[in-house]
Amino acid sequence: MTKGRIFAALATACLWAGGAGAEDLQIGALFPLSGPNATYGDVFSSGVNLAVEHINADKMLSGALSVRYEDSQALPQTAVVGMTKLVEVDQTPYVLSAFTGVSKAISTLAQRSETVAVNGGGVGPDLAKLGDYFWNVIPLANLEVRAVVPYLAQHDMKKIVLVYVDDPLGQSILEELEASLPNAGGELAAQISVPTTSQNFSGIAAKVRAAGPDAVYIASYGAQQIQIVKQLRDNGVEAQLVSYSGFAVPDALALPEAEGLLYTTQAVDYDSADPVTQRFVSDYSAKAGKKPSAYVVNYYNAVRLFALLAQGLEKKGEAVTGANLLSERKATQSFDLVGGSVSFEANGTLLAPIQINRIEEGAGAALETVSVN
Repeated sequence: MTKGRIFAALATACLWAGGAGAEDLQIGALFPLSGPNATYGDVFSSGVNLAVEHINADKMLSGALSVRYEDSQALPQTAVVGMTKLVEVDQTPYVLSAFTGVSKAISTLAQRSETVAVNGGGVGPDLAKLGDYFWNVIPLANLEVRAVVPYLAQHDMKKIVLVYVDDPLGQSILEELEASLPNAGGELAAQISVPTTSQNFSGIAAKVRAAGPDAVYIASYGAQQIQIVKQLRDNGVEAQLVSYSGFAVPDALALPEAEGLLYTTQAVDYDSADPVTQRFVSDYSAKAGKKPSAYVVNYYNAVRLFALLAQGLEKKGEAVTGANLLSERKATQSFDLVGGSVSFEANGTLLAPIQINRIEEGAGAALETVSVN
């Protein structure tokens, strides 16, 4: 994200806060607004800002809702600093998070301070185990891998090589592939880890070619995943490329070398007749000139979820605190969000079907929807 766009995002948040009154509410967002993963911050904040616009236009709450953004740079240590500010200085009861490593790093502070942290971008399976105050509005990576492995096997792609970033996300995908492939008659022919900062993959490409896979699963994100794809193709790897929902960002989808890549996301019915979905799709498409991605849906839903919970608390005359938000979520069976009515598991994780997509002319085309558990 450019400095201008960072300023614009922060200015929008401050504009809302500037007119704050006693009943106004503020939530926090820990997104990468700079650095190699800033493209995710752009996507995430577009969903957040549209949700805030709709909530305030509808006067869902007694006062205006605003968002205080902190730049995590997708780094755990930086995120902890930002989370500390949001909790101790801004006293936000509800913070939006992203990335597996970042989410794990802030979860202890969230639990200790009784601040709800909501993840709509990280997909490490262990994010379901971070305590009552950590919620996920995105299906986690184990479900994505579980959905795509049988699909690959059915299409004669049983010999898989994994290229994965050496962090909690990559390690969790490795574990799930090791568990799922044998059940589908497949094999993990090679597992190749790369440091989080690595950008040179010609040697990795040689190892992949030597393994002779039917498909290469790429578990990375941001600028690194783009370089992996580009350098694999530039160095003669012709096998089918496969990834997870982290590939569903504009820079990655537009990469010429990514044409034909398969990737998984949660399934969202953008053609649903329910008014929440129709309004979201119509307004986002008008603003952005394109169809929203699943990440945009996630963060719109995360903010709308807060508004529904806070609205319920206000009707009861109860304070909008993290503890009360948690109680209200547990007491509510379902929520009307984009894509229809949804429910949460007891551990605060949203269950949703998984969609298998293929990149065609720089955009994702849905191939199949799979229900997993």
